Amino acid sequence: MKKVEAIIRKSKFSAVKKALHEVGVNFFSYWDVTGLGNEKEGHVYRGVSYSTSDIQRRYLSIVVNDDFEEVTIKAILESGSTGEVGDGKIFVSQIDEVYRIRTGAKGGNTLK
Repeated sequence: MKKVEAIIRKSKFSAVKKALHEVGVNFFSYWDVTGLGNEKEGHVYRGVSYSTSDIQRRYLSIVVNDDFEEVTIKAILESGSTGEVGDGKIFVSQIDEVYRIRTGAKGGNTLK
């Protein structure tokens, strides 16, 4: 099993969520987070200058069976990209075991 963590633009969340549902990833957790980026220049929007050093993003945490790792990553990459600096990152780590609290069952079948 793999844990796929993604930090994406908040504006792309709906598209990413839809893409994940389309490939069969129907459960994940997410949080609104703030981070610091490498971009040093400010931006002007409607005549107002604002700093981009504090970046509002959405953090997704998804645990999938090994056979869903590639499709999950591809869905996030394709739906979350704008082609601009600041689109985010994806991190993948190994999960040793998972348990369903309700039944005490363990293993990859608990993700279904």
